[in-house]
Amino acid sequence: MQTPSVNDIYTWLEAVKDPEIPVLSLVDLGVITDVSVVNGAVKITMTPTFVGCPALEFMKNEVIEVLKKHHIEQFNVEVNFKTPWTSDRISARGRAALKKYGLAPPPARQVFTDLEILEHAPCPRCNGTKTEIKNPFGPTLCRSIHYCHDCKEAFEQFKPL
Repeated sequence: MQTPSVNDIYTWLEAVKDPEIPVLSLVDLGVITDVSVVNGAVKITMTPTFVGCPALEFMKNEVIEVLKKHHIEQFNVEVNFKTPWTSDRISARGRAALKKYGLAPPPARQVFTDLEILEHAPCPRCNGTKTEIKNPFGPTLCRSIHYCHDCKEAFEQFKPL
């Protein structure tokens, strides 16, 4: 078998979805933080969205299954806790997938200068701006619950970190 390129591996890893947001790949979420191929051995570094992520082992096993499916025999999937994950790692494609799924994407860190941005997230359904936070704690630690006064719907926002 020919040694895969780094681009090949990133393409394969697009199939590994976040278990809580199945429209978002680990690549677009920014959990896959590095891929390298040295002398035919593949090394993948993952940075979880937070240290206590209950889905970490599941995601790691999914990555391993993708490598095995593509007949990669020499690999190492490493979890990195040294460099913290931030919501700025979410790709533009990932932000679009979040919005399409009904989750307001987190604001970019460079824009995050005021706490009001947490209070008034744009509605992913109608793009309305008359919103308010109802609960800073959503179904997972990385989401909050908001209400849109324009379309009268509740929605979740992926929190900026």
